[in-house]
Amino acid sequence: MSRQTRALSATLGASLALALLGACTGHADDDGSEKHRPGVSTGTVIGGTPKKGGTLTVLSDQDFAHLDPARNWVMPTMDFGSRLLYRTLTTFKSAPGKAGSEIVPDLATDLGRPSDGGRTWTFTLKPGLKYEDGTPIRAQDVKYNVERSFAPDLAGGPDYAQRYLAGAEGYTGPLQGKHLDSIRTPDDRTIVFRLRRPVAEFSYTVTLPTFSPVPASREKGVQYDLRPFSSGPYRIDTYERGKKLVLVRNPHWDPATDQVRKAYPDRIVVQQGLKRGQIDDRIIASSGADASAVEWSDMDPASIAKVLPRPEVKKRLAAEQTGCTDMLALNTSRAPFDNLKLRQAMQYAVDKSAQVTANGGPALNDIATGYLPPSLTGVRRADFIYGRSATGDVEKARKLLAEGGRPSGFAATITVSTGDKTRAEALQQSLSRVGVRLRIQTVDPSVYYDTIGDTEHAPDMAISGWCPDYPSGSTFLPFVFDGRTIREKGNQGNISQFRDKAVEKRMDEIAAMSDAGRANQAWIDLDPTIQRKSPAVPLLWPRKPLLAGDNIAGAFGHPVWTGQFDFAVIGLKDPAKSRG
Repeated sequence: MSRQTRALSATLGASLALALLGACTGHADDDGSEKHRPGVSTGTVIGGTPKKGGTLTVLSDQDFAHLDPARNWVMPTMDFGSRLLYRTLTTFKSAPGKAGSEIVPDLATDLGRPSDGGRTWTFTLKPGLKYEDGTPIRAQDVKYNVERSFAPDLAGGPDYAQRYLAGAEGYTGPLQGKHLDSIRTPDDRTIVFRLRRPVAEFSYTVTLPTFSPVPASREKGVQYDLRPFSSGPYRIDTYERGKKLVLVRNPHWDPATDQVRKAYPDRIVVQQGLKRGQIDDRIIASSGADASAVEWSDMDPASIAKVLPRPEVKKRLAAEQTGCTDMLALNTSRAPFDNLKLRQAMQYAVDKSAQVTANGGPALNDIATGYLPPSLTGVRRADFIYGRSATGDVEKARKLLAEGGRPSGFAATITVSTGDKTRAEALQQSLSRVGVRLRIQTVDPSVYYDTIGDTEHAPDMAISGWCPDYPSGSTFLPFVFDGRTIREKGNQGNISQFRDKAVEKRMDEIAAMSDAGRANQAWIDLDPTIQRKSPAVPLLWPRKPLLAGDNIAGAFGHPVWTGQFDFAVIGLKDPAKSRG
């Protein structure tokens, strides 16, 4: 097959990058013209080039879900971990806009060397790589962390290794002394992966934190979350869960081996447990240490009116497209949403325009007309098979409820993170129009995905989202709608618990396609097929609004890290002014 040549593998990477960037400037109206987005720009760098030194402060309303690289699968946290604490075999360039979608070697000397038709991939580590204590980083340590990702106690992380590695069925990790034969380390600098099928985009797969090093001697099981052993430019000094994380320089990180990370600040202090609106106000005011601060979570929608009319503040706002799709997941494993008609009724009952308003308005959101985001379809706008109305269609919803045996509606629960309570209330109001009585449960953002990922106790509905791990449809639909990915605990993608044999069969057929363009189109064609089965209601294609203090430099929303600030290059204009 032609995939065994490295040149064609690189060509696939380029085509995937183009697909990612196909809709980066917004979405067209029906006449093909661009929507006007008041006060929003992308691809710009806030504050110019940073100077080395000082303390960068990060203000957050939440703790990290996981910092253990085997468990880290929430995009903003992946950015934080992979840019600051650990390095991966390859990584994305640190650049705004289209340049940020390019992958470059990180721990490895190149993007990997495929053989055996793309079923085997070999990587060689750069010489001179060291951990925070000065010991050398070895290929065996990358192998060990990949194996750790199979451990049931370390659930929640990316499962590409489980999907791709040959002979991995039934494997439960290295904690009992068992190892995978499909990962070989002939010497300290060479690692070879044997896959169950050709994966031409494996260079992208190994950007994930699963493919960072963890020495077996540092294994602490679930406690590793509190103190990952650093292979990156910073190490953990102190960490009080839910309160404060302090990073200081890793003296053994060698910038000569790292073309991506600049490590400008001397210290990075993450203050947690704050309120979103208060964080916005502090950074808008930019007083004292807050002038050298950035916010972790999205700016509160209520703060939009405080920012857009003020040019001096607006210039400190990043609002990069996330490349993600927000959805209302419907729990198909039990009543009422084991009933197809009732699920389809929700497609018409939801007022999506109210979701736009609740999430910051049209400057920061587009209405989603499909599951795949435009960044993966390469088109401006997809046709929504349930109609074009942004406010829904109450009569059609009522008709489907009657056909499903619930003409008077029903009661249901929804679980959302505390920051999405306003969105849940907007859903509650729109669904009440057709007799659906929604009870809202809120949980802290740091445990949100663990909560809705407990399948036995999952709610009837949840606001969930999915972001591609790299620019390929293979990183989206299979993770969200393949019933074989469902886990009892740590169920990260298929929140709807959707199981459909015909859909799974088609996913396998697409995964086996040797032509990247044909496969990409097949994923696009599968989207409306799944929509008709209605496991989730597509809601929004959002942007990520983030504020920076007026002493911040080098800040931009990275297009791959869902618009989060790229912590590889952020720093300060004047380090002497920073405190914290």
